[in-house]
Amino acid sequence: MFAQAVLAMYGIIFVVGVASNAALVRYVLGHWSPRSASNVFLCNLALGDLLLLLTCVPVDATRFLSRDWLFGRTGCKLLPFFQLVSVGVSVFTLTALSADRYNAIVKPMERAPPHPVRNACLRAIAIWLLSSALAVPDILSSEVSAVRVFNTTFFACMPFSQGEILLPRLHAFWLFIVYYSLPLITIAVFYARISKELCRSANHLPSESTGNHWHQQVEGRKRLAKTVLVFVLLFATCLLPNHIVYLYRSFRTTKVPDTSRTHLFFVIFARVLCFCHACVNPLALYAISSAFRTSVAQQVCCRQRPTGRQIERTPRCVRSSRRTESSAMSIGGEMVALQHGVQRGL
Repeated sequence: MFAQAVLAMYGIIFVVGVASNAALVRYVLGHWSPRSASNVFLCNLALGDLLLLLTCVPVDATRFLSRDWLFGRTGCKLLPFFQLVSVGVSVFTLTALSADRYNAIVKPMERAPPHPVRNACLRAIAIWLLSSALAVPDILSSEVSAVRVFNTTFFACMPFSQGEILLPRLHAFWLFIVYYSLPLITIAVFYARISKELCRSANHLPSESTGNHWHQQVEGRKRLAKTVLVFVLLFATCLLPNHIVYLYRSFRTTKVPDTSRTHLFFVIFARVLCFCHACVNPLALYAISSAFRTSVAQQVCCRQRPTGRQIERTPRCVRSSRRTESSAMSIGGEMVALQHGVQRGL
């Protein structure tokens, strides 16, 4: 019963995550704005989250179906590599996206570099190359090993040999610093500066501008400041338990695996939170971006009905299309436009 509940939870996360990130990729590609480099990072973030969901969730689910490793030596080499690449792409892209928002909001008057979209694409490619290079050691060290627990022997994919002590500790500490601590500190600094700038600019609006338009602008700035802080909290909350589990396992003094029920529940809780982080970014953007909400509604409600050789849309879909055309602005464009006094319903 417990295994079925966990598998059902994994299935929900997989479906929601793949659908939401695919919708985000489709939205970005369908509403391409050459003036917004943020779209490149948003698409890259969604692709990294998709890779994380497609590689991590099915592999973790098999642990509740079979005690032995099911993917052979080649799978033991490649799957941990893909998983770490996907984590690196997600974390580093989120950091790059925070830097892009910082430049757009805090320094809007500085001269933009030439070809911003091309530069963003190059940075996105560099993120994939860096993440792949950092994950190469996992290919070399991962091996399928026989593990014996309570007179029961089974085969598992191990990141290091069972007798190794120093390398697992260095590896766990390295992952915590490079994939959590440093990105979190960087993002927190960027978002703190963004929030400070938004609050400062909102407080320095002209005193005579007391109409409804200006009131909405102030509220929009404050709401955006709160939203970017929520991104930091989600990043810190969802990924921390998984790092704690790996650090705990690596720095235990005893070689006997912890088979307690408390440890099992915490491991599952940590993995579920880590997977949920791959779903939360599109959902957060859905909450703050009216253009993204309209695009998703259009994808859901639009139905094509063939009548002879003609294809006809439902009235609801037509209304949604008109709303999308009237608000043809990218997510990154909405955030930048907010700095120039344009309220887009964020």
